[in-house]
Amino acid sequence: MLFKHIRQRSVGRPKVAHAVVVIFLEFFAWGLLTTPMLTVLQITFPQHTFLVNGLIQGIKGFLSFMSAPLIGALSDVWGRKSFLLLTVFFTCAPIPLMRLSPWCFFALMSVSGLFAVTFSVIFAYVADITEEHERSTAYGLVSATFAASLVTSPAIGAFLSLRYGDSVVVLLATVIALADILFVLLVVPESLPDKMRLTSWGSPISWEQADPFASLRKVGKDSTVLLICVTVFLSYLPEAGQYSSFFLYLGQVINFSSEAIAGFIAMVGILSIGAQTLLLSVLMKKIGNKSTVLLGLGFQLLQLAWYGFGSEPWMMWAAGAVAALSSITFPSVSALVSRCTDPDQQGAVQGMITGIRGLCNGLGPALFGFIFFLFNVELKELSPVEQNPVTPDTEEKRVIPGPPFLFGACTVLLALLVAVFIPSQHAPAVQTCNTRVMMESAISVTENGSVPVSDEDNEPLLQDSSL
Repeated sequence: MLFKHIRQRSVGRPKVAHAVVVIFLEFFAWGLLTTPMLTVLQITFPQHTFLVNGLIQGIKGFLSFMSAPLIGALSDVWGRKSFLLLTVFFTCAPIPLMRLSPWCFFALMSVSGLFAVTFSVIFAYVADITEEHERSTAYGLVSATFAASLVTSPAIGAFLSLRYGDSVVVLLATVIALADILFVLLVVPESLPDKMRLTSWGSPISWEQADPFASLRKVGKDSTVLLICVTVFLSYLPEAGQYSSFFLYLGQVINFSSEAIAGFIAMVGILSIGAQTLLLSVLMKKIGNKSTVLLGLGFQLLQLAWYGFGSEPWMMWAAGAVAALSSITFPSVSALVSRCTDPDQQGAVQGMITGIRGLCNGLGPALFGFIFFLFNVELKELSPVEQNPVTPDTEEKRVIPGPPFLFGACTVLLALLVAVFIPSQHAPAVQTCNTRVMMESAISVTENGSVPVSDEDNEPLLQDSSL
């Protein structure tokens, strides 16, 4: 009954704007905590700050990898809104504990990975309410919103922390997180049509309908989806590792000042917003979905290779611009996945993609840290002069200034080779139980002599399902 009431609370029809607001508020709240979280990490774990951070992110990523397909599949059966509320609540739950109990904060942050998979439900939500030709633009808008929140919130959080203290920042983040939860509860409508979900949580269902792993096993038989999943893993693994260490790398190896790093983040973020909205829309229309994915992977390969071999500040700025162009990859991949999937499997498949990204969020930082360690590059939260003084001797010895980034370029090259084999046109190989039930119902009605349902009675989002 509780979830039935949750689904009924909404304002208007479901729109992409609802998904955009949910993503912006969630990641804006967490972005505010960038500076306070580093401070709390250093105070709580002074000896092994980044090792502990890697462990926390690793546990969270592994749990997300395990749970994202499950939550996505359940949302295919019982609707998106209830699970959207669940994921947003548990993602934001650790925030108020940062000042109250740091140990509880990091512990809850680790286990919150079980439900911190908002993106999988959001992308399924968007797929429910958009036509196929609109989907890539909608996904790009959601990804651009994510980039916009990360451009603005860390700087705002750092300013407020310096001016008023960390407690004010944590309070503000908590208020924004609460606003996000209330927005989902009171404003966001259900996107999954009634004919595709159960009318109540007590309705009798078959085990095939209720078991999300059955959907995942069917999806796993689809070679196209498997190729996309491998591509996502190989391309996102270095991206996750890069985000965990790149800004420290800029400061200590390339000798960027704090102001230069802030400017770099702003530049990449602003260019990413433009790339994921305007550029992505143009490319999808001109060269198609698969070619856009390949182009994005090509930009990522160039960017990582440039980071690996670059030793001058101007090289980093140029590579950052290329990195912004590479941000078209994930929304175009999500659109490609959506096109390859039946409407009642969107949650399960998007959950698989989100789960793979969560796994990469755990493995990437650990992998990059290990490679830095092998090449005697230790990154700590110290000034460049203290930690890693650059001398003419070290400049000559270090032929490859950023070995992990070069390794990342190699994995992206593999991703590019795998993506080449993804078919441009694809029809889902397997029909789900819900799809078969609807088809059998339609056939039985026709055989009984009843008048077939008119085109006007069809939901628009079902008109672009696979044929």
